[in-house]
Amino acid sequence: MPRILLIDDDEQLGPPLAAYFQRYELVLEQATRPSTGLARLQAGGFDAAILDVMLPEMDGFELCRTIRKASDLPIVMLTARGDVMDRVVGLELGADDYLPKPFEPRELVARVQTVLRRRVTKPLAQDALAFEGLSVDTARRAVLRGGETVELTGTEYELLLMLAREPGRVFSRDDILTALRGHEADLYTRAVDIVVSRLRRKLEPLDAIKTLRNAGYSLALPRLPAA
Repeated sequence: MPRILLIDDDEQLGPPLAAYFQRYELVLEQATRPSTGLARLQAGGFDAAILDVMLPEMDGFELCRTIRKASDLPIVMLTARGDVMDRVVGLELGADDYLPKPFEPRELVARVQTVLRRRVTKPLAQDALAFEGLSVDTARRAVLRGGETVELTGTEYELLLMLAREPGRVFSRDDILTALRGHEADLYTRAVDIVVSRLRRKLEPLDAIKTLRNAGYSLALPRLPAA
């Protein structure tokens, strides 16, 4: 079963959540301090992490940044209710999703299940999508820019794959939110803009993603013929 590490200093939160996650065949473990959580993540064996923003030693943003330096592990952040800046900052630092506190356990499970699904390779008739200066290897979930590997989070990869499967097609923000979440989500459009901005920076110097004002985004790179 997938193993999830919750890093939250509320010792009363972990046990009931772990029991709830077990119902969905997910193993949830808790670390109450970032240093302990980082050590456990570095030891390996976890499939995703849930980070609270308010933590001792370092806040959730710094913890997310530290994890992202070494890993593309799916990350869900728990943010203060109504604090949009928490969500914006978390996404900009590489979090895959966020959930305001207080939350319903079922919704947290759904968010975790979604980020886990993004890491599962979907079989395609075509293993590689090749463009001028860019290649997406769907079998290995690898992205090469000019022959060099580009490290993407699960959300960034799924966004790129979505655009690459239909180059030139304009995807609206709602299209992207629905596809990445797997269901209609009550989100603000700024979330899509942040993920697109992160992906665009990682693909530089390629001018890969085109923005069509009031319409959406598309992949602007010419497709190479199949070998």
